[in-house]
Amino acid sequence: MDIKDDTWFKDLKRKRVSGPEINGNSYRNYGESTKCVHAGQYDDPNTNAIGTPIFQNSTFYLNDSVYKAIEEGSTRDSFIYSRYGNPSQWAVQEKISSIENAESSIVFSSGMAAISSTILALIEKGAHIVTSRDLYGGTYNLLYEDLQKYGISVSFVDMTNIKEIEESINPKTKLLYFESLSNPLLKFAPIPSLVKLAKENGCRLVIDNTFLTPYNLKVLDLGVDIVINSATKYLGGHSDLIAGTISGSRKLIDQIWPQMLKNGGSLDPHACFLLERSLKTLSLRMRTHNDNALELAHFFQNREEIKKVYYPGMDSHPQYDLINHLTDGKFSGMISFEIIGGDKMALRLLKELKLAKEATSLGGVESLISLPFNTSQASLTKNQKKSIGINEGLIRLSVGIEDIEDLKYDFEQAFNKIFNNN
Repeated sequence: MDIKDDTWFKDLKRKRVSGPEINGNSYRNYGESTKCVHAGQYDDPNTNAIGTPIFQNSTFYLNDSVYKAIEEGSTRDSFIYSRYGNPSQWAVQEKISSIENAESSIVFSSGMAAISSTILALIEKGAHIVTSRDLYGGTYNLLYEDLQKYGISVSFVDMTNIKEIEESINPKTKLLYFESLSNPLLKFAPIPSLVKLAKENGCRLVIDNTFLTPYNLKVLDLGVDIVINSATKYLGGHSDLIAGTISGSRKLIDQIWPQMLKNGGSLDPHACFLLERSLKTLSLRMRTHNDNALELAHFFQNREEIKKVYYPGMDSHPQYDLINHLTDGKFSGMISFEIIGGDKMALRLLKELKLAKEATSLGGVESLISLPFNTSQASLTKNQKKSIGINEGLIRLSVGIEDIEDLKYDFEQAFNKIFNNN
């Protein structure tokens, strides 16, 4: 075909629509809890079951409509093979899109599958990425260790310093990648300024919103191109599944979907069922996470055993005004704090707690506590840890939904034991 003859393109009938959708009712004009419960749920016409069934199958019958979809390149909107799409995936993706105010979403087998597929889909050889020094370890390793193999360069900056970010952008910069709240010091990405920078420089802006979740902040509404969540954390919320999600415009999500197929990061039907079930209570859980964390942060601030508290909902946080404005007073369930006596006393504290469980990960209904120096930042040297603010005695706490008075008592009894029995 002569490339000057665009008749074939003009004759194409297919238009981009949101989805793919199994329900077709986005519930976007409803409240957060209503969307969490109802969006994406598939009501089976044969059984009248309340709740989406688990479509535990690998393949589907082929027919004329499927062959036509293959021919037209619209296979994402058809059921062919579960790695390409499964009713269980469609249901939970539709729910996520409604919660995120997105045209389309994809669920992945892990947060890292979502991150790697998104980054690889949006850049090409010779491209440049600007990102934060305060990144989740898996993301940092991908950007620092692996992308250079593909001829991709990366600049690591202070995520709160817009001037440094702007000065790091060059003509080859294709992607700005940041986390809305950093781990473990809970720095906040100045998203409105990042959106402006991305538009001015023709870059895509990707935000990992795992720590805040779409309940606290809908970053797509601010102009972000793609939002990523490790659904293992708050979206799943019960410490019983591994998953990741991305959401954005149908055009961009369609661009990332083939990369997911090549990477093999499709989420299995049973995990989709668990995630959709968990999302039904996301609003209820996040309210309690937020409330408990805010009260516990003030409790820690008044304890003589604690040197410093990091929490975005306290006016001592350097970006409190911006966070409070954008989240309307919803600050996440994550707290970090430094204990007197350094790492030695921090280790002792973890052993004396009854309710907060010593474990990695976060966002579960139970409180989880860990030390960055021997978990998320264990691979860094002492100087590297110090340079990014990982000081002696730093503790990260994912506040659960337990009764707040029980949580405060648990920490009080642990503080009393380790400091009164030195």
